[in-house]
Amino acid sequence: MKLTMKLLLTVVIMAALLFTGYWLGSVQSQNAAQTGKSRKILYYRNPMGLPDTSPVPKKDPMGMDYLPVYDGEEETPSDLGWVSISPDKVQKLGVRTEATAMRELMRTVRAVATVQTDERRQFTLVTKFEGWIQRLYVNTTGQAVKKGDALMDVYSPDLITAQQEYLIALKGLQSTADGTPDVRQAMQRLVESALQRLRNLDIAETEIRRLQREGQVQQYMTLRSKADGVVLEKMAVEGQRFMPGDTLYQIADLSQVWLLADVFEQDLGMIHAGQSATVRVDAYPGNVFNGEVAFIYPSITPETRTAVVRIVLPNPGGLLKPAMYARVEFASSHSKNKVLTVPDSAVLDTGTRRVVLVERGAGLFEPRTVKLGFHADGYAEVLGGLRLGEAVVVKANFLIDAESNFKSALSGFGHGSFEAVAHEQDTAESHPGESARATHRGEGVIRALDFAHGVVTLAHEPIASLNWPAMTMDFRVLEPSLLPALKPGQRIVFEMAEESAGEFVLVHIEAAAAHHDHSAH
Repeated sequence: MKLTMKLLLTVVIMAALLFTGYWLGSVQSQNAAQTGKSRKILYYRNPMGLPDTSPVPKKDPMGMDYLPVYDGEEETPSDLGWVSISPDKVQKLGVRTEATAMRELMRTVRAVATVQTDERRQFTLVTKFEGWIQRLYVNTTGQAVKKGDALMDVYSPDLITAQQEYLIALKGLQSTADGTPDVRQAMQRLVESALQRLRNLDIAETEIRRLQREGQVQQYMTLRSKADGVVLEKMAVEGQRFMPGDTLYQIADLSQVWLLADVFEQDLGMIHAGQSATVRVDAYPGNVFNGEVAFIYPSITPETRTAVVRIVLPNPGGLLKPAMYARVEFASSHSKNKVLTVPDSAVLDTGTRRVVLVERGAGLFEPRTVKLGFHADGYAEVLGGLRLGEAVVVKANFLIDAESNFKSALSGFGHGSFEAVAHEQDTAESHPGESARATHRGEGVIRALDFAHGVVTLAHEPIASLNWPAMTMDFRVLEPSLLPALKPGQRIVFEMAEESAGEFVLVHIEAAAAHHDHSAH
């Protein structure tokens, strides 16, 4: 009987305890639900830590959900990594800001150049027979000539013989006027052959017509200019004997000239055929000449790292002389449409990334990583990181950056720093090989390697600790010496840590196969 009572009492007590536990759990769940319902969502923040918020739920470009921020969880400026400086200090530093704006970027490429003759407008008088110069009509260098002008009279036995042969053939054709067709055709061929020989000797058509008209051999034949131009070189002297192939005159048409500009290698991408160019020369300070890019030469001069760009210039007044120095400007537009821009002076280049300081309020500045594109006229194209109208620091930004770094350094010497260091040492001893900062582990495939900047393009799998989906991203490697052992297409296991707000750096990398083998052991 006593045993039965004890068992019954035990069952009652256990039932009471179970009921009590169930009741307490229900009450806590209801309280939690009520608390959750009463908590107000202020906004949704970027899951990558970027300075972008939304009043409604949405996804970022990589498909990640924005995270809710409840009432009482607002991040302070220090939590966000913002720089706080007193207003009087801002005034002393001379801080100045400028809003991002849409602009049409025009970049001016400048180069030095020399005037050259147009190679397509150069002419040379070269004889194809032996002779002597009897008389010169053009006897000075620099003299202007027109097409057909007489240059010189020459005596040549070869020319006399050629004239005689032509006249004989012509008389023979006339004498066979009543002959058979075969005879007339034979004589016609002789006439045409003799005439062609005169032309092959570069005898002017006016001289040939005179020979046909007068029917007499000319002892002295006149050589004439084949084009308009200026005599650049004159090798002919009266009484001089010349041989076949001798150059007697160099004539160039200077109504149009070439300008050969030396453009630096890094500016070649801004130059293209058909582009207009503005030219100035020291000889005529008030004059501006306009030309057009005709050709970009296919080689680079190794000593100067420049390429030659040919510009065609009209020169109707003959002001531009061969070998004259000139300065040329090319105006290049990056895009026909306006683009979002930020002043070059606002950008702080760390070597691996570019940062600007965005004004967030009185004395509050947010360091923001930006992606930049084309640079021109003191402005840079913004490809990411900024929105239209945001105010960025353009003056004293280096001083603000130095001020924030100095405050961070001083905070390390404040109260409790010894305890923090001791705690880190204890952590390192109890967990050897682990960094003091939180790391996140992942696995992926290398898509590309940038050895110059120590950057890996990685297609990684989902990272649960950060709630990241699978995506392809660029990561900076903390130790660039790890890069030579990697190659595109390789599968790796990695650890990364947050270096700044929303920016992660790879702190450890190993081949996926080696990792699996190590884990098996």
